[in-house]
Amino acid sequence: MPRHVIVDGYNLLMGSPRYAADAARDIDAARERLIADLGARAAEGERVTIVFDGASNPVSDGEARQVGGLTVIFSAAGTDADSVIEALAWGARAAGEETEIVTSDAATRWTSVGGSVTVTRAAAFSKELDGDERAWREQHANGPGRSTVSDRLEGGVRSRLDRMAGRRKPSDG
Repeated sequence: MPRHVIVDGYNLLMGSPRYAADAARDIDAARERLIADLGARAAEGERVTIVFDGASNPVSDGEARQVGGLTVIFSAAGTDADSVIEALAWGARAAGEETEIVTSDAATRWTSVGGSVTVTRAAAFSKELDGDERAWREQHANGPGRSTVSDRLEGGVRSRLDRMAGRRKPSDG
């Protein structure tokens, strides 16, 4: 079974130079960039789950959804992302599944680490993503333009992402 990477989405967006400026300007665009970056890892065979905090969003149902080869979860209303991540880490540890948790939240790091579960701080993981992108650009310097997960989204997926993020009501389409 491939390694499972579980990312604290907003923690990585707000706490790393790679995404922080974009997140301050346009959180939706920053979130899409993160999903696209992690989609590249999923395309290489890693299992990737991104957990965003939906606790204050009354329509967030906490359901896991597949987006571009990875799993995206907005925690259910009233439940923070840290609780979801800690539960996923517990399940992975119990199953002996090789898992990396990406967060800089101290309590989540201490609660999650152990056994088959390792923890990486958001800034360190962001540097890994920078390296991934540099390597990709070097490899494809004269090749076709970059293809992102957003480029490959099927019809209706963008609308579902918008609803999950609380930008649209279910009746909006």
